[in-house]
Amino acid sequence: MDGMTSELVRRRDRWNLPITGRAPAAAEPEQVLGAAAASEPAARTHAVLVCVRLTAATPGSRLLDFLHAEPCAVQAWWIAADIDAVVLLSSPSRTALHRAVGDLRLRGGAEVVAVHGILRPLALPGAGTRAVGA
Repeated sequence: MDGMTSELVRRRDRWNLPITGRAPAAAEPEQVLGAAAASEPAARTHAVLVCVRLTAATPGSRLLDFLHAEPCAVQAWWIAADIDAVVLLSSPSRTALHRAVGDLRLRGGAEVVAVHGILRPLALPGAGTRAVGA
């Protein structure tokens, strides 16, 4: 990227709005996403499981506050292992997921983050009827 492009990228926030907070003019999906992306099903989402280890100085409440404010956060679990938590992030945009993982490091207090993409669910008998930990 040239200097001008990278400056424009840095000046945009998570939802690709100008820093001033004004929403861009309404546009057709083809203009925003490109014709190929607009023809994909609208229900398609991308999801990742993120394994998080917090820094020694980071309280768990900081991660919790971040996750409450993060629109991509779907579910999270405290884990008794080498990691502190597992977080499920989901979004129709891979860019939004990438930014959410980056924010997890910067604002959530994560020291180590391992990201695992979810391809599709496994077909297990009765998978939709049992609660985790029940």
